[in-house]
Amino acid sequence: MTYQSAISSAAQLIGGNGATWSGIDAEAVARMRLQNRFRCGIDIARYTAGIMRRDMAAYDADPAAYTQSLGCWHGFIAQQKMIAIKKHFGTTKGRYLYLSGWMIAALRSEFGPLPDQSMHEKTSVPALIEEIYTFLRQADARELGGLFRELDKARSAGNELEEQRLLKAIDNHETHVVPIIADIDAGFGNAEATYLLAKKMIEAGACAIQIENQVSDEKQCGHQDGKVTVPHEDFLAKLRAVRYAFLELGVDDGIIVARTDSLGAGLTKQFAVSKEPGDLGDQYNAFLDCEELDDISQANGDVLINRDGKLMRPKRLPSGLYQFRPGTGEDRCVLDCISSLQNGADLIWIETEKPHIAQIAGMVDRIREVVPDAKLAYNNSPSFNWTLNFRQQVYDAWGAEGRDLSTYDRAKLMSVDYDDTELGREADERIRTFQRDAAARAGIFHHLITLPTYHTAALSTDNLAREYFGDAGMLGYVKNVQREEIRQQIACVKHQNMSGSDIGDDHKEYFAGEAALKAGGANNTMNQFAA
Repeated sequence: MTYQSAISSAAQLIGGNGATWSGIDAEAVARMRLQNRFRCGIDIARYTAGIMRRDMAAYDADPAAYTQSLGCWHGFIAQQKMIAIKKHFGTTKGRYLYLSGWMIAALRSEFGPLPDQSMHEKTSVPALIEEIYTFLRQADARELGGLFRELDKARSAGNELEEQRLLKAIDNHETHVVPIIADIDAGFGNAEATYLLAKKMIEAGACAIQIENQVSDEKQCGHQDGKVTVPHEDFLAKLRAVRYAFLELGVDDGIIVARTDSLGAGLTKQFAVSKEPGDLGDQYNAFLDCEELDDISQANGDVLINRDGKLMRPKRLPSGLYQFRPGTGEDRCVLDCISSLQNGADLIWIETEKPHIAQIAGMVDRIREVVPDAKLAYNNSPSFNWTLNFRQQVYDAWGAEGRDLSTYDRAKLMSVDYDDTELGREADERIRTFQRDAAARAGIFHHLITLPTYHTAALSTDNLAREYFGDAGMLGYVKNVQREEIRQQIACVKHQNMSGSDIGDDHKEYFAGEAALKAGGANNTMNQFAA
């Protein structure tokens, strides 16, 4: 709906209610409606699901059209990220948000900081989704409010050309609301619990839900040890639970991201049910590390399985868990991904131990032999030492080429001494192009960093604390924060405006007219930042 048609629609509504609505201004109503484009989380989920579906189709046509996101642990962080993207790139296209279960556990639990083991309140997940979209909608209202104020100034000055430019800008305004890929961990319980939580997440605005194949009550961070996977049928039941949640709420094109932790998970809690040789359960059980028994009396208290006509005893740990055969991780990952894609998942996520394109591509090639359009969301994780990994990759590649490596020590490649060497520069270039190259070669549609704003908050706070509480004193803040905010045109330097003060003033004027007591007068110190 255009700005002018929105005004006309509001005028008809007001006119139909007679003199009792005479104090309501049609243009003010139109402005408030445009500033509140999304009425609820379901509206957001439907809108953003459409964006992701179109982006996935674009990637299928051209792998250069991959997408990206950063993990955000607060609505304000997500808001500032999207404001920055619009400022620097002019559009939000291809840029999403990621909601990390790790960051919710570490930063948003009432228990205080927790490890990524699904011990935090599961209701904190939809609560953060709702918070993020509240801040993004406020960013829309703030930006449009600024355009409305400029429009009023142009009209007052009789500048018709500027008025037309601003009307066009209002009609073509791009929202800050973008897709969010939200982490539901392993579902926080059984399939019914997964379904109930998924509904809450969708109602808060999530169009894409990421779920992993670990045992829910044994869940570990993907980059920690001790991970335990579930049989495929158990995981597929949870995929169906999420799909039912999307369909029940009318988000028919919602996205499911199925994550496998099998590459680093060598344990299982239970055997799969197998009804016939070669079925999915039998394939899962075939990976179990077993020993053949000649004498059944040796199997006191053990569960035995039949493998190729032989009586086998799966190796059980003191914890009661069973282990898989060493070296089967990639095969299990491939089977996990294929079974998920064949049973309702839209994207797959393989949690790896390092950012290595050839390793990822090797698995994707096998998956695509069965599911040709398989696509990944990939964690560009801060748990990886990117500098060391890529310097080692370059070192090993050069060694294979027979190049002289005598000036490099592979065990010390993290040293600052290598920053300005040919090897260091080559490694940095590979890091720079990693997302582009992995999208082209390894089927990665979406690149995300799970915990970036956790680390940026820590780093910037450390720098400020060092300066402010040291010899620099107030200059530590002014020089390194405020002065840079002004020079880099960081919108947040006008923190009253960012918190909604101007929006509130506009509303006061709508409600009370000339009697409105507004905050943005001549004595507001934010006017110091007008220049």
